[in-house]
Amino acid sequence: MFSTLFEHSKRNHFTNPFVTPAKCEAVSSQSVSPVPTNSQITTPRSISAAATEEVSCEFGSSKYYALCGFGGILSCGITHTAIVPLDLVKCRIQVDPGKYQGIFTGFRVTIQEEGVRALAKGWAPTLIGYSMQGLCKFGFYEVFKIFYSDLIGEERSFSYRTSLYLAASASAEFFADIALAPMEACKVRIQTQPGWASTLREGFPKLKAQEGLRGFYKGLPPLWLRQIPYTMMKFACFERTVEALYKYVVPKPRADCSKSEQLVVTFVAGYIAGVFCAIVSHPADTVVSKLNQDSGSTPVEAARKLGMAGLWKGLFPRIIMIGTLTALQWFIYDSVKVYFKLPRPPPPEMPESLRRKLEAKTAATN
Repeated sequence: MFSTLFEHSKRNHFTNPFVTPAKCEAVSSQSVSPVPTNSQITTPRSISAAATEEVSCEFGSSKYYALCGFGGILSCGITHTAIVPLDLVKCRIQVDPGKYQGIFTGFRVTIQEEGVRALAKGWAPTLIGYSMQGLCKFGFYEVFKIFYSDLIGEERSFSYRTSLYLAASASAEFFADIALAPMEACKVRIQTQPGWASTLREGFPKLKAQEGLRGFYKGLPPLWLRQIPYTMMKFACFERTVEALYKYVVPKPRADCSKSEQLVVTFVAGYIAGVFCAIVSHPADTVVSKLNQDSGSTPVEAARKLGMAGLWKGLFPRIIMIGTLTALQWFIYDSVKVYFKLPRPPPPEMPESLRRKLEAKTAATN
C-alpha cells in the first residue's frame, strides 16, 4: 500500500499552490519554459524565489519525505520530552482532581510526596513514542497532501485547500497513533499510578504480563478521538494562519522575507493553531488519561465517571502546554526544512487556469 502511495506521490508534479514542480537545482531564467502549459504556470514571485533559493532535493522525492519525517521526529520527540513535568501534572489533575486541584497545587503535591525527580517520570516512553508519532505525522502528511491533491486536481486543490489539509492530516494521524499507543499506555500508567513502575524498562514488560497486547492498544480508539481532531486543527489552522499572516499582517511577500522572519511567522501561526488544538482535543485527552489509570474500564465508562465538568479538568495547563508545544514543533520542523534546503512552496495562490475561468464567468454574468 505505502510503496504504491509513495510512487504515486513521486510522479505528481505540483503547481502553485500545491503542485509547484520544484527541482533540486536552482532555477535559472533560461530554464523557465517560454510558453508554459497550465500545469507548469508559476507566478513571477515564485520564480524569483526559486531562482534565489538552492534546494537539495526534488519536491515529493523519497529524500524529501525522509527528511520531512526526520523533522517530525525532532519536532515531536524533543518538544514532548521537554514538557514532561507539565504533562505529568496535567494527567494527574485529570485522573485525581480532588488531590491535584490545579497546576500549581499539582506541582507542589508531587514534589512534596515524591521529590523533584518525580516530575521526570515517563520521559522515556514520551521520547520514543512521540518521536515515532512525529515521523508518521509529518512524513505522511506531506505524502497524503500530494496524493489527495493529485486525485482532485490543481483547481480543486486550491478551492478546497482547507478540506485537503484536513483529509491529509487525519490520514497521517491515523497511522501515527498506532505507532504512539504502546508508549502512551506505559507513560500514563507510570505518571498516574504510584508504585506501578518508575521506568519504561520496568513498566513495558509489566504491562505486557498484566494485560497482554490489548493493554498497549486499548487506549487507541480514544487516542484517535483525541489526536485526529487535534492534528486536523493543527495542520489546517496552521496552513490557513500562515496564509492570512502573509496576506494581512506581514508587510511584504514571503519571497522578500529573510529565513529568520519566515520562522517567526511559523512560530506565531503554530501558537495560534495550538490554542485551538488544545480546546478541540481536551475531552478525549482526559478520557485517555482516565482509561489508562483504570485498567478495567472502557472509553464510555471512563467518560461517564468523569462527567461533563470532569472532561474539561486540566484545560488551562493543556492550553499552555499545547500552544507552546505546537509553536515549537512547527518552528523546529520548518527549521529542519531550511537547514536541509528542502523545497518550501510559498503560500497558495489561485492557479491561472482557475483565474481565467472566474474572470470569464464574471464577464458573462455582467
